[in-house]
Amino acid sequence: MDFFDLLAMIGGLALFLFGMHMLSEGLEKLSGGKLERILERMTDSRWKAVLLGAGVTAVIQSSSATTVMVVGFVNSGIMKLSQAIGVIMGANVGTTITSWLLSLTGLEGDSFLLQMIKPTSFSPILALIGVVFIVFLKSPAKRDIGGILVGFAILMTGMSTMSDAMKPLSQNPSFTGLFTMFANPILGLIVGAVLTAIIQSSSASVGILQALCATGTVTYASAVPIILGQNIGTCVTAMMSGVGAGKNAKRAAIIHLLFNVIGVAVFMAVFYVLNAFLSFAFLSKPANGAGIALVHTCFNVLATLVLLPFAGQLERLSFILIKPDSEEAASEAEDEILARMDERLLATPAFALEQTNSCVFQMADLVEENVNEAMCVLLDYDKQTVKRIEQREKLIDRYDDAVGGYLVKLSAKNLTENDTMRLNMLLHGIGDLERIADHAMNLGEIARSMNKKEQHFSNKATEELRVFSSAVVDIVQMSVQMFRDGNLACAKQIEPFEEAIDRLQKDMKKRHTKRLRKGKCTAEMGFVLSDITNNYERIADHCSNLAIGVMQLYENDTYAHEYVDSLLKDEGSEFDLLYQQYLSKYRL
Repeated sequence: MDFFDLLAMIGGLALFLFGMHMLSEGLEKLSGGKLERILERMTDSRWKAVLLGAGVTAVIQSSSATTVMVVGFVNSGIMKLSQAIGVIMGANVGTTITSWLLSLTGLEGDSFLLQMIKPTSFSPILALIGVVFIVFLKSPAKRDIGGILVGFAILMTGMSTMSDAMKPLSQNPSFTGLFTMFANPILGLIVGAVLTAIIQSSSASVGILQALCATGTVTYASAVPIILGQNIGTCVTAMMSGVGAGKNAKRAAIIHLLFNVIGVAVFMAVFYVLNAFLSFAFLSKPANGAGIALVHTCFNVLATLVLLPFAGQLERLSFILIKPDSEEAASEAEDEILARMDERLLATPAFALEQTNSCVFQMADLVEENVNEAMCVLLDYDKQTVKRIEQREKLIDRYDDAVGGYLVKLSAKNLTENDTMRLNMLLHGIGDLERIADHAMNLGEIARSMNKKEQHFSNKATEELRVFSSAVVDIVQMSVQMFRDGNLACAKQIEPFEEAIDRLQKDMKKRHTKRLRKGKCTAEMGFVLSDITNNYERIADHCSNLAIGVMQLYENDTYAHEYVDSLLKDEGSEFDLLYQQYLSKYRL
């Protein structure tokens, strides 16, 4: 092999890699996001996910692109980790299509049909059509098609150039000896993994190996471990895409690595144990492009068949390797919001509103949890509980922003009158829920400050605060359940409850003033207590607003506030009886 052959080989490699990139990029553009939407929605069964992953990868000619796409979907919450496993396995199968296409360069024969199937024959035609599409047509879709055709022609030209340039190497003893060394399974595995990690494409590295086969010096003994290593090396792209992503996205990337590493380990163990007893004769024979494609396909198909039933175990193993922490629950909940707040659903407003409902109810549950824990830390301080309150508060704020923005967009759509009222209830409701969460956060900060300053209430004040806290916990629980169920009867019970809490606040202040006069409490603790009860009272006010929103929706009563005011003036009514019951239940 002389200097000019080396230049031809380098040029062929450059054309091959550029053609691979151009082909993949053109196919992705032409799909126009359709493949992503298919991946999002059609992964409800493992086998369907495998077929989908294989199909998408066969279309875009890149398992790395499919896997990175899946990691992105998992990171945003669009796809669950369990759904991603099948797609990742299918991507490995789909990428074998490329090796079969590349094997066409090795076809030999004199018939016209066989000659036309060879890439050297039809690539120039594709290139010409592609250039015409790119230069003379204005449609972006047709230009993308032109890019695909030109990319495929460049890919095949590069492959053919590499093969021709490498043929003289068959006479080089050093080169022949190099591939004899690669027959060592471990060394061949490492070489395949490193080469693929560098160029970040198993399809490209398999193509390079197929081009090397043109020398006639690459035996199957050398090719098999290199192919197995290539499957491990291709995981680098997905691992890199997981950097900086959420933990579930990292798990999707590591499942890709685990699948290939375990698959390679099992395949090598079985293959070489059988070889020890059966002595496979084909291993000593020179490999060709079709043989490389066959080995590549057999490995990925068999690995998928063997490991797909253990998808659950792979998922659990990923959780062992990347352990969940206290922040992950919040992150996963946020991801679920992003998945449901899909702007494409706005085309079907009624369905979009239903999806928003579930997000608002999830937000309400988080608010209730924060209120419950805020009450606990006031009476029994715990640093970790305050930290959880802060984490939930950040998540609740994200709910407020995401759901609020989505509802505003949805309000511009063609909704029924009832759906419009429900949308308004949700829009006002998330505001009240967010404010309740803010007050819970305030209570957590008060508890932290009291702990830092070593402040404590008197026994009597602590007991009164415990009663008041239980009343606030109960009204929040009742309001969230009422808001979730749309329970009109329960909504009418909230307002007398809120009025009873207003009375409790006044009584607490009077009792503290008496203790202050008797010297049983300090003025400083009086300010703290006043701050706490003010937050309690405001939480109850927002619960009342939630109830009024439900009354407006289910009684079609725009003037629900006036309705409530009239109830307050009606002594001896059902409202007054409920008010007295609450005062009796939460007696200080």
